[in-house]
Amino acid sequence: MTLVAVWQKSSFSGGHDAANCVELAAVDGVVLLRESEAPDSVISLTRGGLAGLMRRVKAGASEGGFELPVHR
Repeated sequence: MTLVAVWQKSSFSGGHDAANCVELAAVDGVVLLRESEAPDSVISLTRGGLAGLMRRVKAGASEGGFELPVHR
């Protein structure tokens, strides 16, 4: 059985047709993240992993930034 990801753009992307949007999908208990400009580069996380990423992003935004390694 092939599972199909239904991608949803972030409400913070500023428009439905914007090319530089963060998108997410949930497939079989895994959260998938990608940037719409690079749809073949996907990060997969557990729900707990996504919560940790969001905490890190929020902390980095208040501290002037952060780096996140991307594995392809």
